[in-house]
Amino acid sequence: MNRIFGSSKPKAPPPNLTDCISNVDSRGESVEKKIQMLDRDLLKYKEQMKKMREGPSKNMVKQKAMRVLKQKKMYENQLENLRNQSFNMEQANFATQTLKDTKTTVDAMKLGVQQMKKEYKKINIDQIEDLQDDMEDMLEQANEVQEALGRQYGMPEIDDADLDAELDALGDEMFMDDAAYLDDASKAPSVPGSLPGEPSSTKSRTKDGIKVDEFGLPELPS
Repeated sequence: MNRIFGSSKPKAPPPNLTDCISNVDSRGESVEKKIQMLDRDLLKYKEQMKKMREGPSKNMVKQKAMRVLKQKKMYENQLENLRNQSFNMEQANFATQTLKDTKTTVDAMKLGVQQMKKEYKKINIDQIEDLQDDMEDMLEQANEVQEALGRQYGMPEIDDADLDAELDALGDEMFMDDAAYLDDASKAPSVPGSLPGEPSSTKSRTKDGIKVDEFGLPELPS
């Protein structure tokens, strides 16, 4: 059958915005290079005219510069159009991609909700409440056991008067201990005011007409 009627040609893929943007940008770069070449030609003609006098030769160079300038303006208009086209396609591509991302997000959220509903059906709220009640009962029983184990036996009966008397007696005993400490401190031997061999800060005394130091020893002549 294909020999008689021939086979159909495969369909070309639909246009892609990303590829179109790439092609337009490539064309814009090519036009921009041409503008740079024309700028160099204009600069060359400018330098030539600076060195030439007024006359036919200078007018001829000026005409060449005018043609180059017209070409440059034409390419600049083309470059501006290409840039506008690229910008518009980029905006359309961005909007399209945003819509695709939004659809993907919505689909993922729908799937998540379905999974949550499926898992929620596996949970029994009544069983959870019963479990909480059982745990509360077990904790109460554990506290009762601890209280029973910590029960005290044979403790004497004490009232407020007994407590006040004990506190008063405890205060008197502490005061007597402090007073005894002060008495012991007052009975401690005094420390000499200076070290042996050092001059005493007290005045010299005399004994039988001989000067003695604070220890009663005769002073040596200096």
